[in-house]
Amino acid sequence: SEKPIYPFTAIVGKERAKLAIILNAIDPTIGGVLLTGPKGSGKSTLVRSAARLFPDVETVEGCVFNCTPSDPTNMCDDCQARFKSQGTLPKTKKRVRLIQIPIGATEDRIVGSLDVERVLKEGLRALHPGLLAEANQGILYLDETNLLPDHLVDTILDASASGWNIVEREG
Repeated sequence: SEKPIYPFTAIVGKERAKLAIILNAIDPTIGGVLLTGPKGSGKSTLVRSAARLFPDVETVEGCVFNCTPSDPTNMCDDCQARFKSQGTLPKTKKRVRLIQIPIGATEDRIVGSLDVERVLKEGLRALHPGLLAEANQGILYLDETNLLPDHLVDTILDASASGWNIVEREG
């Protein structure tokens, strides 16, 4: 039932781009790939096909931020608290996801926002995760970067460079 994807190995040319993507699959600490080229040169096809190359990732079961269960320094506050009290966390394997940032995305959609529904129903302050949370341990794909407001591009680059996205709200 999955949507068919053009195979990575069927893409001809783009050898440097393919090498960069493969190296990122091997060592995610490289931090990403920036592909440039004219419209219609296959950048999107290349990225979508590459998502299948990445190995499955281990995440904390039920965590909306896809936290790594074995690294307490790289966990959300909930997972850290559970890890400290229990010592281990339930794990699950997930396929690496490709999260695409739409051209008209808002800051709230990208970084996350207050979950108003939970605030009103339960009286709890809760975060509604954004696209950056969904892309944790996955692939974040941003096409047509020039069409996004500069402050959103800066936010995405800051989160990518630091490895963290902190959502704060006054009061």
